[in-house]
Amino acid sequence: MPDALPLSGPQLLERFRALDGFLLEHQEIWRPRPFNLLRLPWEARHAELAAWLRRRSLEDAEAAHNQPERLAAPAPFGALAATSLALGETGELPAADRPQAPERFAVDVPGRKWQQIRQFASRLQFAGRPGHWLDWCSGKGHLGRALAHDGTPLTCLEYDAELVASGQALSDRLELVARHRLQDVLAADTADRLDASHTPVALHACGELHTRLLQLASAAGCRQLAVAPCCYNRIDSDDYRPLSSIARASRLQLSRDDLRLPLSETVTASARVRRQRDQSMARRLAFDLLQRELRGVDAYLPTPSLPVAWLQKDFADYCRDLAALKDLPAPAPRDWQALEARGWQRLAEVRNLELPRALFRRPLELWLLLDRALYLEEQGYRVRLGRFCASQLTPRNHLLLAERVTHTVCG
Repeated sequence: MPDALPLSGPQLLERFRALDGFLLEHQEIWRPRPFNLLRLPWEARHAELAAWLRRRSLEDAEAAHNQPERLAAPAPFGALAATSLALGETGELPAADRPQAPERFAVDVPGRKWQQIRQFASRLQFAGRPGHWLDWCSGKGHLGRALAHDGTPLTCLEYDAELVASGQALSDRLELVARHRLQDVLAADTADRLDASHTPVALHACGELHTRLLQLASAAGCRQLAVAPCCYNRIDSDDYRPLSSIARASRLQLSRDDLRLPLSETVTASARVRRQRDQSMARRLAFDLLQRELRGVDAYLPTPSLPVAWLQKDFADYCRDLAALKDLPAPAPRDWQALEARGWQRLAEVRNLELPRALFRRPLELWLLLDRALYLEEQGYRVRLGRFCASQLTPRNHLLLAERVTHTVCG
C-alpha cells in the first residue's frame, strides 16, 4: 500500500464529510468522560467490551495509551479502530529544497523545540519565495530566526515584553533584519500589523490565537501562510464556533470540553510527572466517591487544580481539606486506606475505559484542522494539510500550508 499523501483539493471536503459522519454516529462513545461518570452510557450496549476493559490494569492502559488502535479488544473496538486509522491518516508534507538555519541559531532553544522548528521550516514549500516572514505569537522568535537566517526580513509579534526584548537581542546578535514587536494579537489594532507582503507562520499557537491569524491574514491578502494549530479548547466561548461554512452547517456541535479530547495524548511527560499525575488523579477519583456520599448526590463535582504540595498530605487530611475547600460537610472517620485503594482501582478503570474514546482523538483533531483548511479555501487559498514531523516529537504534528490562488487572464 503506498504511503498516504497530504490532503488537498477535493480531498479536503471529502475527508471532512467522512469524519463528520463518523463522529456524529459514535458520539455516545467519545463524548462522555470516564473520569466524571461511574458508568458510561455505552456500557449497556457493549457489555463485553466494558467488562473486558474494567478488568485490565493501569499498566495495561498505559501500554495502549499512544496506540489504542492496536489493542485486540472485544467488538466494536476493532471496527472503530480500523475506521479511525483510515479517516485519521494524512501524508507527510514533502521537504522544501532550502538550506536549514545554522546550529548557532539553536542557542537558548530547548532541544525538542529546536527539532520541531527545523522540521516545520523544512516543509514550507511555496510557489513564490516569501519576501517577509511574520512570526505570530513568536515568544523569543526562534521559529522566525530559523526562517530568516538567509537575510529575509522578519517581524515577530509577541505580547510578553520580556520575551520581546530577549528575542530582539538574539536577533541583533545574529545580525538579522528583524523587528520584535510587543503586540496582543487578539487586540483590535493587530490587523494593522499585517499586509499582503507578509508570510505569517505559527508553530503551536493556541486556539483563539491561531484562528485569529487565519482571519486576519486572509483579510490582509497575505499570499502565503503556514500554521500548526494547538490547544483547540483555548477559546473565549463555551461552544466551538466553526470557521468554514461547511462546518457551520454540520449537525456536530462541540463544547469546549469536547475540544480537549485531541489533546489527551501525551508523549513527553517525565516519569516523575507521570507519577504525580497518577497519584493526583487516583486521589481525586477517591474523593469523588466520598463527595457523592457527603452531598447525597450521585454526580461528579468539579474540583480545582491543586498544588503538587497537596500530594504530600496524609490522604485523610487531603480529603478533609478538599471537602472544606468545596464547602462540604466534614467526612466522618473511616478506613482511609481502603478509600484511597478504591481511587487507584478507579484510575485503572478510567484509563482503560478511555481507550475507546481515544480512538476518536485524531478524527476529531482532523475535523478541526479541515474546518480551518476549508475556511482558507473559501478565502481564496489553495491548501495542503499534512504532517511536518513524527508524533513522537509532538502529537500536534499537522501543518496547514496555504497559498493564495492567482488567476491569469489570456489575451
